[in-house]
Parts: sequence; structure tokens; C-alpha cells
Amino acid sequence: MRHFGYLSAAARKALFHREPTEFTPDAPASTLAVALGATLYSPATRQGLADAIVKQAGRGVVSMVLCLEDSIDDSEVTQAEENLVRQFAALAARTDEVPLPLLFIRVRTAEQIPDLVRRLGASVRLLSGFVLPKFTEERGVPFLEALTSCSPALERRLYAMPVLESPELLHLETRGETLGGIARTVDKYRDRVLALRLGVTDFCSAYGLRRAPDMTAYDVQLVASVIADVVNVLGRADGTGFTVTGPVWEYFKPHERMFKPQLRRSPFTGEAEALRTALIEHDMDGLLREIELDRANGLQGKTCIHPTHVAPVHALSVVSHEEFSDAADILAPQRCGGGVLRSAYTNKMNEVKPHRAWAERTMLRAEVFGVAREGVGFVELLSAGLPAAD
Repeated sequence: MRHFGYLSAAARKALFHREPTEFTPDAPASTLAVALGATLYSPATRQGLADAIVKQAGRGVVSMVLCLEDSIDDSEVTQAEENLVRQFAALAARTDEVPLPLLFIRVRTAEQIPDLVRRLGASVRLLSGFVLPKFTEERGVPFLEALTSCSPALERRLYAMPVLESPELLHLETRGETLGGIARTVDKYRDRVLALRLGVTDFCSAYGLRRAPDMTAYDVQLVASVIADVVNVLGRADGTGFTVTGPVWEYFKPHERMFKPQLRRSPFTGEAEALRTALIEHDMDGLLREIELDRANGLQGKTCIHPTHVAPVHALSVVSHEEFSDAADILAPQRCGGGVLRSAYTNKMNEVKPHRAWAERTMLRAEVFGVAREGVGFVELLSAGLPAAD
């Protein structure tokens, strides 16, 4: 697998100073956690799911979640499980067509994990892990024990991606205790936890809220406060933290707007003006702003429910030439003693010790998403990716 692998070699050469590197499902967890990028969810009841997975893989999707939980009706669980077994068997016969995404199954109960592993048979080799809903210490331990118990018989390590979405995490009086329990649990099973996902829709549900398409999750103060506390406890850069992924963006069709567009005109000159218009018409300017706010608040990647969201997430995940230049200067061997220096772009201060953790994270993102050429920005990267998302 490789991000932007659907582009021709010539197109990648024109866009990237350093191209994204290839990786496999057996890559280190630190690489896979960042490489998840835009994780596309699909109901497990979907007919032709194998075809859809192959199709999305060819369009640049690198991680998918096949959902047995909130995206399907309670009465459809048995049917959905049977469909998953059939679709994985069909996929196993098509692995030569295109590198498949990292595939995860979102389960409802801990008992489903060993049961599905058994029923998938040989095709379980295509599975990268399970997504664990409503995760707390009390509810999470049985899931992780089930995952650990069935793993020794498998050739590939299966990972867990807990979803932090419970009311106990949202409510102020129980948040601290709940976060502490989650931290203890994921630390105990650290070698199994790939990333932590945020269930913002469930957070909003607890108060009867829903953010509008011209607002981000960070405009909903109840949600923003939880994100901040989750990153504070679970996303630290001191070696104890985990990758925490960005919340889902729910919108993909035009809606009536109340506020001004959130995209400046200057990056979209000439032919790119049409791209700006299209992004605004489909409320993508709100998505783009939320992606930027995700990273500013310590999150990486994003949960996606529509294929059109994938290209923007990946385009904004590419490390700019300026970011790469700053990170390389900060991490240069001769700077190990600290100090401060003017950036190569002569527009900011790089302070070696305080900026080191940022630089290390930036270099890891550069490895999997690449470094843009000098003068190549988000518009060019998104424009290159859009044909794959049509």
C-alpha cells in the first residue's frame, strides 16, 4: 500500500519532494497508526461489499471499517455477520487486483471477536483488527481479552481501535475517572491498541445536539472540551500517548448556508476557482477547516462516512515543504544540544527542544504521506486526488 499510489509515477514526481513510502499491514504500529488517514466506514450489510472495497482501494482508501454496530439495525446483526464471512471469502480470491486497505470490523460484543475470527477461516488473514464501541475500562477489558485470546493462532497481529464515545466520558462529574480507567486499560494492552477513535456523534446525542455543516466539532463547546481532555490524557508526546483520530464529518450534499464560506480565494486562482466553488457548494470548506483544527488539537487522520471526504483528508495530511524544512533543521544531529534558529523560509523561529516532538511527528507523517514539492500546496494535491474520488 502507498498513499497517492493511484497516481502515475510522473504525477507523483511532479507533486512530491519526497514521495510517500510503501507499507504493509505488518509495518510497525507507529507507522500504521499514522497511515490510517481517512478511515472509511461501511455498513456490514452492504451487498457487493467486496467489490466496493476493491473499488475504494483503487481510489486511494487505505483503511476501512466494516460496521456491525450503530450503522445497522439491531435486527440485521446475524445477516450482517453472514455477509461479512461471504465478502471476506470473495476478497481472498481477489488480492492480486489491487492492494487491499487495512480492514477492521466494528463489533457490538466481545463474543463476536472470536466467533468472527473462527468463521472467517483462512480469509481472516485480510483482517487488521476490530473497532471497539462505547469503550470504557469496564466495557473495554472483555473486548481486549477476547482479541488477545484468539490472536496466538493467527499469522497476523490483530489490532484494536477503541472508540471513545460513552456518556461517562462526556459528563463532567465522571470524565476524570473514566479517562483514568481508559488510560489504565489501553496502557495494559498497549501492544494491541493501534489508535483511539472519537465518537463525536454519540457525544452530541447525549445532549440532543447536532453540529451544522458550517460549524466544526470545535464550535460545539461540550465536544471541544472532551477532545481537549482526551488528548491531554491519552495523546501525549512523551511516549505514553496514542494516536487519536479526528471525528466524523457527517455532510456530503449541499445544504442551505447561513455563514460565509471558510475558504480564501487566493489559493484558488485560475482554473482552481471552480474547485473552490465546488468545495463550498458541498460544504467541504467546513470539513477542510475541521481537518486543520484536528491537527492543531493533536488529532491525526479522520473517520469518514463518504468517499468524497477521503481526498481532502489525505491532501491535508501531506507534509508541506516548509514543514519538512523546519522539522529537518530541528532534528539535525548538530542541534541535539538545543538552541534557537531562524527557519529556512525566514518567517518563524524554530526552538529546538520545545519543537522536537512536533518535528518527530511531522517526519513520521512525511514518511507515509510524503513531502510536497516547494510551491505545491493543498490545491494541487487535492486536484490530483479528486478524479480518484468521483
